[in-house]
Amino acid sequence: MKEDLKDKVVLITGGSKGLGLVLAEHLVKEKCKMAICARDADELEKAKTHLEGKVFTYQCDVGHEEEVNDLIKKVIQDFGSLDILINNAGVIQVGPMETFRHEDFESAMDIMYWGHVNTTLAVLPHMKERKTGHIVNVTSIGGKISVPHLLPYNAAKFAAVGFSEGIAAELRKDNIYVTTIVPWLMRTGSYVNAFFPEGNKKEFKLFAFSSTAPFLTISADKAARRIIKALKNRKPFKIVGFQAKVFNEIHHFFPNLTIKVLGAVSKLIPAEHRQKPLEKGKSITERFGNAEVLGAKKIGEKVQRDHQELLH
Repeated sequence: MKEDLKDKVVLITGGSKGLGLVLAEHLVKEKCKMAICARDADELEKAKTHLEGKVFTYQCDVGHEEEVNDLIKKVIQDFGSLDILINNAGVIQVGPMETFRHEDFESAMDIMYWGHVNTTLAVLPHMKERKTGHIVNVTSIGGKISVPHLLPYNAAKFAAVGFSEGIAAELRKDNIYVTTIVPWLMRTGSYVNAFFPEGNKKEFKLFAFSSTAPFLTISADKAARRIIKALKNRKPFKIVGFQAKVFNEIHHFFPNLTIKVLGAVSKLIPAEHRQKPLEKGKSITERFGNAEVLGAKKIGEKVQRDHQELLH
């Protein structure tokens, strides 16, 4: 049976921008009672204004267990229940493996693995008591195929996929549904919020292009519609984007070939192979000036207009 979303209480982590914000837009139209959380209070306020006040906002770092426990309690207190949890919070760190420090891997795991675990463990007693609930875990094709220069991201997403598929099997007996979402790279202005090795302008420009080019990416709006369809149909697993489906099938049948191809791609990516602090894409844009990233900036502005997203 399809799930009726009207009047359902939904919490989206990482809901102040990008895919999370687009999902919130669609779910408001579905007449859901919306709550979103994020780490940045200013971004939450902008998101609330963007959604015309039709959402409750909560400041929370999903990597911190105590903050998450408080978050879930507040949402249930404010709404009386929590029907659907969408784990969407994420961070992207771009660079060769030699660039990353131990804390970079920890940061990725805190947000994209422990973030899923913390929210799930916090909400499960409530859902089990009510004998109903739905958890949607937004992972990535990077959680099925580890692509070059995204190692902390890939590792965390692999862990998230394993966790999500495992609880999907275990929680069916409790009438709690779990949907694992595996999307392709989306046009959400992610290059602005991703982290790059300090001073690596070339890799930033390459990622900015590849994360905004239409054929290399999928629309966040289209991805949100497909995710909500999977939610309604209570699907346990959904790959979003034909590119992800094709890539996943090729890797499934020819894993040695895909690793060789990705190895060749890695050699072509311009990068400095030494450990450096990471900096946000937005600060790189500001430091090097518009002339250095003009193409990426124009595409990013178009994405912002098309999807009405809050990139800054």
